Amino acid sequence: MERIDKILKHDLFLCHVSQNNAAEADRRFCRHNMAHFLDVARIGEIINLEEGLQLPREWIYGAALLHDLGRHIQYETGTPHEIASGEIAPVILGECGFDEEERDVILSAILSHRDSSVASEQNLRGVLYRADKSSRACFACEAKAECNWKNGKKNLNIKY
Repeated sequence: MERIDKILKHDLFLCHVSQNNAAEADRRFCRHNMAHFLDVARIGEIINLEEGLQLPREWIYGAALLHDLGRHIQYETGTPHEIASGEIAPVILGECGFDEEERDVILSAILSHRDSSVASEQNLRGVLYRADKSSRACFACEAKAECNWKNGKKNLNIKY
């Protein structure tokens, strides 16, 4: 996964990860950091394999690493983080060797990762949505009672 390693070392990626970490340093709830990005990627790959979708692993990891990269921008300006992440991602993807078609597929997944209408899609958009929502360990969270996720949305059992 040479292109994924390039993302992990990309200056713009590292800058936004650092800004997310600083913006969420005192956050009691789920954080949008490297652990979350990798959880989403690995769960996405499990979904891909279980459902026989045959999506390229680099697409799944690329989307997962970049989907919440603009979270700090949402805190700073109010811009929805999927939009902010969608503005950052094409630059990083392009500089890491993803062609235009691949960038479009990954960008579509990033932009729709909060849209429940894509949940059942058998493509990268659906995989990213499901992996992102499945990645939260609500069952073990100390802040679960104060969380604004509705109880029906919280992960109270391990699925992946």
